[in-house]
Amino acid sequence: MATQKPTYYITTPIYYPSGKLHIGNSYTTVACDAEARFKRLNGYDVFFLTGTDEHGLKIEQKADKLGMQPQEYVDQMAAGIKKLWKTLKITNDKFIRTTDDYHEKAVQKIFQKFVDQGDIYKGEYVGWYSVDDEEYFTESQLAEVYRDDNGKVIGGKAPSGHKVQLVKEESYFFKMSKYADWLMNYYKEHPDFIEPHSRMNEMVNNFLKPGLEDLAVTRTSFNWGVKVPNDPKHVVYVWIDALSNYITALGYGSDNDELFKKYWPADVHMVGKEIVRFHTIYWPIMLHALGLPLPKHVIGHGWLTMKDGKMSKSKGNVVYPETLVDRYGLDATRYYLLRAMPFGNDGVFSPEDFVDKVNFDLANDLGNLLNRTVAMINKYQGGKIDGQNTAETALDADLEKTAQDAITEYKEMMDKTHFADALATVWKLVSRANKYIDETEPWVLAKDDSKKDVLSDVMTHLAKSLRVIAALLQPVMPDAPKEIARQLGLPEEAVSLENLEFNDFPATAQVVAKGTPIFPRLDVKKEVEFIKSKMSANQKTKGRKAMEEAKKEAVKKEEVATDGKKLIRIEAFDKVDLKVAKITAADHVKGADKLLKFHMDDGTPDGRQILSGIAQWYPDPSVLVGKKVVIVANLKPRKMRGEVSQGMLLSVEKNNQVTVVTVDDALEPGLELG
Repeated sequence: MATQKPTYYITTPIYYPSGKLHIGNSYTTVACDAEARFKRLNGYDVFFLTGTDEHGLKIEQKADKLGMQPQEYVDQMAAGIKKLWKTLKITNDKFIRTTDDYHEKAVQKIFQKFVDQGDIYKGEYVGWYSVDDEEYFTESQLAEVYRDDNGKVIGGKAPSGHKVQLVKEESYFFKMSKYADWLMNYYKEHPDFIEPHSRMNEMVNNFLKPGLEDLAVTRTSFNWGVKVPNDPKHVVYVWIDALSNYITALGYGSDNDELFKKYWPADVHMVGKEIVRFHTIYWPIMLHALGLPLPKHVIGHGWLTMKDGKMSKSKGNVVYPETLVDRYGLDATRYYLLRAMPFGNDGVFSPEDFVDKVNFDLANDLGNLLNRTVAMINKYQGGKIDGQNTAETALDADLEKTAQDAITEYKEMMDKTHFADALATVWKLVSRANKYIDETEPWVLAKDDSKKDVLSDVMTHLAKSLRVIAALLQPVMPDAPKEIARQLGLPEEAVSLENLEFNDFPATAQVVAKGTPIFPRLDVKKEVEFIKSKMSANQKTKGRKAMEEAKKEAVKKEEVATDGKKLIRIEAFDKVDLKVAKITAADHVKGADKLLKFHMDDGTPDGRQILSGIAQWYPDPSVLVGKKVVIVANLKPRKMRGEVSQGMLLSVEKNNQVTVVTVDDALEPGLELG
C-alpha cells in the first residue's frame, strides 16, 4: 500500500484587477510557485491557489469610465492575469475569482453565520474612505489632512498617498474588539505565526495595544459586490469577501468540501507587507469566529522598489514582467525576482542590477561552468562521463562537502521561504566548482598520460556538481535545469531534488557534442538603455509633460482668449481621458463613404474599435497601421452604420487637410496622458 503524501497548501493574495500587474505584483506569485514546485519535488501533495479580488467601488468606477459593465471589465482583466501567469509558468492548482458563483454563495453563508451568532451588528459609519485602497481611516490615521478656513477637516490623503473622501452611511460592523485579547494570546502561543517577526510587533504595537476597533463590513453607496442576505441594499465590503477565498476555493460553504477537509489549514499565506494587517488580525478573528483552525504561517514580504521609492502606476515607474521575459527569458526573470528580494526586507530594482545579475550570476558563473565542463569532457573524455571515483583528492573532497552542505542549507532555506538565501547557497557551489577547475587545471592533467584517472575524476566531479546545481534550481527555473541535464547526457528523472546526493550519478553518461550557452552574456549599455526605454517612468513623464503643457495653454486661453470661442476650465479638461493606442488594423466601413474603422491596442486584453470620419484624407487607411496615436478613451460607446465606436481618434486640421495626431513610438499602448 502506497504511503499517503503529506499535504501542503500555499496561497498568494488575490489580486485587485484595477490595472496591469507589474514585477512587484508578480514577485509574490513567482515566490509561491517556487515553493509549490519545491514541495512537490520533495514528495508533498501540494495545492497552490491564486486568483482575483473583483468586487468594490473602484472596479465599478473603472468599468463605468471605460463604458463597460463591471463583469465585462473583470472578465477581461482576469484573462490578462491568467495569461501572465502562463507566461511565467505558474503551476497554480486553482484560480479563484470572487465573482465565481460558488464563492459568492459561500460568502453569504459566512456573513449570515456571523450575524446569527452576534458577531455582526448594524450601525452607521462616519469616516474617511479611500477608493483606491478599499479601506476606511480615522482622521488620526491620515497622512495628510486638508482643512477649510474654519479649521474643519474637508479631505486628506491615506498613508498610501491616495485621496480620501468623507463617508457617512448605514453599515454592518464586525465585533473585532470582542476578540482582541484572544488574538493577543494566540500571538504569544504561536510566535512564528507571522513572519518575519517584526511584522507581528507592528500588529501588536500599532493595532492591538491601542485598542482594536470594530470593522465596517458592508457598503450601501455602490452595488458591485456580494449582496447581504435579507438586506440586499448592502454589499459585503472587501475583506470578508476577499479573505474568505482561501477557504471557499477549497469548497467551504458548499456541498463539496473534500478539498477543504484535505488541505485546510493553509501552510502559508504569502502577502505583501501592506496587507499583513488584514491577514493577521481580521482573517484570524473571522476564522476563530467560524470555529476553524488558523493558517500555520502568514508571510509578509517586502516590496520590490525602485530607486525613487515604491513601484506604482501612479508614479509611472513600473516594469512589467512580460518585457523582461520576452527579451531575457523566463529563467533569468524568475531568478532575478527571487534573488533580488531579501527575506523580510525590500528589494530594489534597477536596470543596471538586472543586467549585472544576468551577466555575472547566470552567464559568467553558471553558464560558463556548464560550457567549460561540457567542452572539456568532449575534448578530454570523448564525451563520456565515467560517473565513478577512483582516487579522491583533497580538492575532490572539499567540492563534495560544499555540494552536500549546499543541498542541506538550500532545503532549510526553501522550507522557510528564504528564496534569496536559498539561491545564495546554490551559488556557493557554482563558485566552488569554478574555482575547482582553476585548482585542478584539467588542461595540464590532459598532457600527462599518468594522470588520466585523475582527469576522469575531475570531469566526474564537475558533472556531479552541475547535476546537483540543476536539481536545486528546478523550483526557480523551469527550463535551464532541463537543458543542463540534456547537455550532461542525463534523463530529466536523473536530476531529482528528493533524496538528492552528490554521488548518486548515473554511470557512463554521454554529454552533448557541443553545448549551447544557456545564458548568453548581455551588452550592458544596450540592455540598460532598452529596459529604461520600456520603464513606465519615461513613458509617464512624456505623457505628463504633454498634458501639463496642454493645461498651461488652456490657462493662457482662459486669460487672453480673443477668438470668441467658448472656453472651459481645467477641471473640465481633466475629465477627458487621453490614452496612447497603437493602430493594429484599419479599413473602410461598408456603405459609408466618410467612415473608417480602426482596431486599437490600448493596453487592455481585447483592445477597442474606433470609427472616424476621415476617409477622404486617408483613402488607403492601411498607412496608419502600426502608428501610435492619441485617443479619447472615456467617451460613451455609440453605433454608426452597424459598427460600434469606443472612443475618438485625435486629429488636427490645417489648410483643409486633416492629419491624425501621432506620438513617440517609445510610448506604450494604454499609457494615460495625465
